[in-house]
Amino acid sequence: MKKIVLAYSGGLDTSVILRWLQENYKAEIIAYTSDIGQVINRKKIIKNAKRLGVKKIIIENLKNIFVKDYVFPMVRAHALYEGIYLLGTSIARPLIAKRQIAVAKKYNAFAVSHGATGKGNDQVRFELGYAFFGGKKIRTIAPWREWKLQSRADLIEYAKKNKIPIPRDKKGAPPFSIDDNIFHTSTEGKILEDPKKSAPEFIYQRTVSPEKAPNKKTKVKIKFKNSDPIAVNGKKLTPEKILDKLNVLAGKNGIGRVDLVENRFIGIKSRGVYETPGGTLLYVAH
Repeated sequence: MKKIVLAYSGGLDTSVILRWLQENYKAEIIAYTSDIGQVINRKKIIKNAKRLGVKKIIIENLKNIFVKDYVFPMVRAHALYEGIYLLGTSIARPLIAKRQIAVAKKYNAFAVSHGATGKGNDQVRFELGYAFFGGKKIRTIAPWREWKLQSRADLIEYAKKNKIPIPRDKKGAPPFSIDDNIFHTSTEGKILEDPKKSAPEFIYQRTVSPEKAPNKKTKVKIKFKNSDPIAVNGKKLTPEKILDKLNVLAGKNGIGRVDLVENRFIGIKSRGVYETPGGTLLYVAH
């Protein structure tokens, strides 16, 4: 049976995609998840994939690799989008794409697939990665550009028809679109689509507001070697632990918030609220 490697989160969207791929390509699906520090529920991923008949479920811990080989080089380059956004979502996609292709080659899959919509930048990021690492031998399948499902209502209807569990927060109005990893959290949608309205405080997950930050200074010493951080406050740590530590220190002090109306690659504008506490600290220190 031919195989497809799907970037799978265990949520509604990718579960619908998984079933749709089975139905339309008559293929065995390999569910692939990169753990790069996002909020992750391994039991839910495995349970939901197994419920849909998936036999091969791969969850890789890539946090240290992500920080060392992707975040740190980006900090060294002082890479900013629109002069302000620290590229927290963008920098993760090449790693996920690389590992997906590696899995596809290992299990002789003919294609890889992602859950990015046809409106954003993620489809471009994933597919450039697939093309680079997979060449012409491995096909890319982008369901949001192929299927006839046009809305969340269509998605929910398809899920009901195929007995896919629908989380409560997906049943009403479209939820916030959230992407997170060890480097950052981004939030889009709902009230943020009205540029006149300030971002509500409850959407921030990693940082306190500057008004509620301590009224005294916090001193942080970061040691660099060959332009990469190696220690915080005199203690040597792994790249993952350095970012974890700085996220906490900066988050408590209200550092790392960005509220931005940006230009998407495909020509439309979107508003994103980003939190990159430790990354902001690293960028300024460097």
